[in-house]
Amino acid sequence: HVSSADHFVSLPSMPPLNSLIVPRSMDTFKKIDFHEECATAAFRQFDKEGTGFITALDFRDIMGSIKSHLLTKEVKDNLVAAAGGGQSGHKVSFPYFMAFNSLLNNMELVKRIYLNATNGQKDQEVTKEEFLYSAQMMSQITPLEVDILFLLCHLIHQTTRIAYNDLQSIAPEQFYKQFTNRLAEIHAVSSPDDRGFVIQILESVYRFTLGSLAGATGATAVYPIDLVKTRMQNQRSGSFIGELMYRNSFDCFKKVVRHEGFAGLYRGLVPQLMGVAPEKAIKLTVNDLVRDKLSDKNGKLPLYAEIIAGGCAGGSQVVFTNPLEIVKIRLQVAGEIATGEKIRAWSVVKDLGFFGLYKGARACFLRDVPFSAIYFPSYAHMK
Repeated sequence: HVSSADHFVSLPSMPPLNSLIVPRSMDTFKKIDFHEECATAAFRQFDKEGTGFITALDFRDIMGSIKSHLLTKEVKDNLVAAAGGGQSGHKVSFPYFMAFNSLLNNMELVKRIYLNATNGQKDQEVTKEEFLYSAQMMSQITPLEVDILFLLCHLIHQTTRIAYNDLQSIAPEQFYKQFTNRLAEIHAVSSPDDRGFVIQILESVYRFTLGSLAGATGATAVYPIDLVKTRMQNQRSGSFIGELMYRNSFDCFKKVVRHEGFAGLYRGLVPQLMGVAPEKAIKLTVNDLVRDKLSDKNGKLPLYAEIIAGGCAGGSQVVFTNPLEIVKIRLQVAGEIATGEKIRAWSVVKDLGFFGLYKGARACFLRDVPFSAIYFPSYAHMK
């Protein structure tokens, strides 16, 4: 029996799952799953003559009974208007009825298609043509389901385009679906202040390691260029007054390879790696650490705090890398000396002493502190 007052449908006894088929009016018979079985049985109960059509009110009653858990208030209020594809007569065919149910069951797939069409932007509006193009790779979504989707969005928000909030009006994300959300939306803690001391240490180690690997890779790739640059800056006259050792950078490169071999292009690389890896890592780690400490409870950082964080990063870099930079330069220019004992990194350290390793540190501070104070805030805002 059917009571339209409370929208409750009493279903008759079901035939076996493997023998249940669609109404007589359908040309092609097929096996269906449990959810489709319930929907088909309800449709057949109202379509007693087997015409393959039911009225809009019958459609509303069936959906309110077997699919009430999938219906939002917005969808419930527009079930009659959406019946039959919004056409006059309000007759609902069996294919339309099944497509409507399939759409409600696959709304998470619909959201993925939308996000694929917008490259992850939730506030961008999409036309039906753009949505169909993005849905081509998803065979589960049919053109009829897309028509129903855009009809519902038009009835709810009076628009011919859809955005993510339109999909949310049809099917909000449920609690049990939060586990399948995108990684970018999952946070280990609700606030940075909730992180424990161990977590902060592990984050610093993680940043330090990534910075070290990135710095070492970049330094190794461009080191021959750095060596040529140092040799050109240290350019000195040859045996004749006014004669230069290298005519240009290419000449310098060829002479290094000819007289010192290919390995000569990497003379002093070890001190460079010892310096550049910690240099990048320390700079990034100190910048992130100071930014975290100066952020407010909402995670926002004022501009002056960004400048302070960048300046601290540049200063910490100079303290650590200035000695290694001096040793590297001494080793780079050592290959120009044709005779004499081969210079080692340790011998350079012993000759210069502790204070000698920090020659030129003031100039480096004046260069790197303002540079980092400008670089990091500029990068953060332009990103």
